[in-house]
Formats: sequence, structure tokens, C-alpha cells
Amino acid sequence: MLDQALTRLDEAARHLDLDADVLEKLKYPRETTKVRLMIRMDDGSRKSFMAWRCRYDDTRGPTKGGIRFHPASTMEEVETLAFWMTFKCAVMNLPYGGGKGAVQVDPHTLSKAELERLSRAYVQAFSKIIGPDRDIPAPDVYTNSMIMGWMADEYASIVGEATPAVITGKPIALGGSLGRDDATARGGYYLILRLAEKLGLKSGSTVAIQGLGNAGQHIARLLASEGYKIVAVSDSKGAIHDPSGLDIAKLLKAKGQGSVTGLAGSEGISALSADDLISVDCDLLVPAALEDMIHEGNAAGVKAKVVLELANGPITPEADEILTAKNVVVLPDILANAGGVTVSYFEWVQNRQGYYWPVEDVHARLKAMMEREGDAIWALAQDKSIALRSAAYVHALSRLAGAIEAHGTQQFFTS
Repeated sequence: MLDQALTRLDEAARHLDLDADVLEKLKYPRETTKVRLMIRMDDGSRKSFMAWRCRYDDTRGPTKGGIRFHPASTMEEVETLAFWMTFKCAVMNLPYGGGKGAVQVDPHTLSKAELERLSRAYVQAFSKIIGPDRDIPAPDVYTNSMIMGWMADEYASIVGEATPAVITGKPIALGGSLGRDDATARGGYYLILRLAEKLGLKSGSTVAIQGLGNAGQHIARLLASEGYKIVAVSDSKGAIHDPSGLDIAKLLKAKGQGSVTGLAGSEGISALSADDLISVDCDLLVPAALEDMIHEGNAAGVKAKVVLELANGPITPEADEILTAKNVVVLPDILANAGGVTVSYFEWVQNRQGYYWPVEDVHARLKAMMEREGDAIWALAQDKSIALRSAAYVHALSRLAGAIEAHGTQQFFTS
């Protein structure tokens, strides 16, 4: 998985005149810590869970990245996600490096009390690694503001003082930022609106969304508010399709009751397999689930002319080549879903200032940053005649290289 991600680095490096030390530094994580968390279960037994935290690169500032709770998480996955975060923060010109964390657990099998114990155990184990000036976690897959609140509270207990800037994505009452709940989707939405004319998209364009978690639900709502027609969606239990357009209120209600599949068979809505959603006839495809969902085996079936990567790494390098050959424009994850980390940065800034912004200010600042970096990457792609993904990595790598070279190599290497 990390090897695949590093192909993006190698491709970007071909377009820049870099010192070899820069690539050597970025090919490996700075540090990865692995622990086993032991918690008391509600029945009195004790159970252990593998957990990791990776600080991939901190050249541009403290590392930043989410913590996911997922049964399939691995150390390699965590390091890959931290690599992507390094480049995502550089794309947005945030004063951060990249980090990531995970616990190998299915949180749906835990009670609320067990989930809280696990969350606090994670902070106990990694309290020397995280910190507002060293490594700043946030929510990710199957984690949320409630879990971040428990973690921030546990860190405060350990260090003996309230330290809200240690974690972002917290509840508003504990120092969270307005506008953080839909930030990932909203960043992608602003990007689509900015580039719509160039991409051939407009009000009435059709959209298929793979994954209806936080990002998927919000992008459905936001695009529908601009007149885009949501024709297909999927969640972990299946997918539905209606070429005439799905009612967003009914869609979100069904999801809240368990699954969008509950709407299948009504009002012209048909059931699909989750895999079939990839090949739905639409203008815009939004993968908003997990990594590697569009791969060599299904990429040829993509009918969309534009793909917005709200998930991290949803398209494999092999699938990228297929989509490029089909003239499908991919808005890459390190730009398209960077709204989440950008508003996390806003939260961190507000925590450190002790001054909190109205949601309108959060939205305006996010919009300006997404438009600025989106325009820069589009122009770079046109200038160098390369794909937007390559342009995004070139854009980020040039900033990372500048920081590494400014620090001087003796900070990183011994002679």
C-alpha cells in the first residue's frame, strides 16, 4: 500500500529538480509507534487491541492526522495515510506535517462505555507522542467528535491542564470549530463550483456517491442545493439508483434509520450492488468510502467524466492509468478532501488564540483556500500537460522540498 503511494512521489519528482536528500527523507516515515491497548469490557473481562500512531514528516510543522477505529487497520495503512496527509497539508500550505493513527477494532461491537475506555486508553498510550506543538489527532473512519472529546479530556487529565489544541474535531462545547462537521465535503463542493465550467459540470449534472458516511451525506446535500441531481448512492449494505434523481431528505432519513437500501423498490428506485455503483451513468462520481475502491478490475466501467475523491486513496495507480486513457478528470484526494484538515487547522488556531469565529468566517476562509490551491494546481497541470493528481503532488513536493532544504540536511541525516 505504501509502495503504491510512493509511486506518486516518484512521478512528481520527475517534474522538479530536487536534491536526492529530499526524496530519501520523504520515502520513509519519521516514526511509527505500535502499542497494544488493554481495556476492561462491560462483562468484567479484559480485551486487547492493536493501535498505532505514525508521524510521517514534521518538516513544515507538527504532524496532523486522524485516528480511525477499523477492524482491518494495519501499520502499513496508517503509514500510507500519514504519507498522504503530509502532501495534503503541503497542498493547502498549512503549517503541518502528516500523521495518522488507528486502532484495530470494530467499534460497532463495543458499548458506549467500552468505546470511551478504548479512546482514553489510546491517549494514555500515546500521550508522549501527541501534543499541540508535536502531533495533533482528529476524527477519521468510525471516530467522531464525541470520541475526540473523550481523548482531549484524557490528555488534559494527564498533563494537568486543559489543552484544547491537542486534538481537533472536538464538540463545540470543548473548543471545537463551527463548520468542522461538513468541512471535508464542503471543501470538495467549493472545488467543484470553482472548476465547474472547466470540468463541463453545471446545475442539473448527475452525481453518483459511493459511501454515505459523514462526507458522503454532506456532499449529497451541498451539491443538491446547487441543483445537481443525485442519481445513485451506496453505503455498507448496498446501493440504490434512480436516474430521475433521489430525494435528499428521504435519502438522509433512510440512512439515519439504517441504510439507503430501505428505499429500494419505491418511487422508481432500484437496488444495485455496491460495485455496480462505480459504473452508473453519471457526470460526476464521488468515491467517499475507503481506499482502493476503484481498481484495475472495475475502472474501465466508469462512465463519469469527472471523479471527486472525497475518500483517501480510492483509486489505485493502475486504475488511474485506465481513467486517464478514458479522459476522465480526477480531482485528487490530497486536494479534493483537504477541507477537513483545513478546518481542523482553523480549530487549532482558534484554540490557541482563545477566540472563536462565526461559521460564516470559517466557510469564507475555507472557500478562499480551496479556490486558491485549486486554481494553482489546475494551472500547473495545464502548463506541464500532466494529470491533476500529478500536478497536486508536484505542487506539494515543491513546498516540502523548499522546507527541507531551508532546514538544512544535517537536521535529518548524519554524515
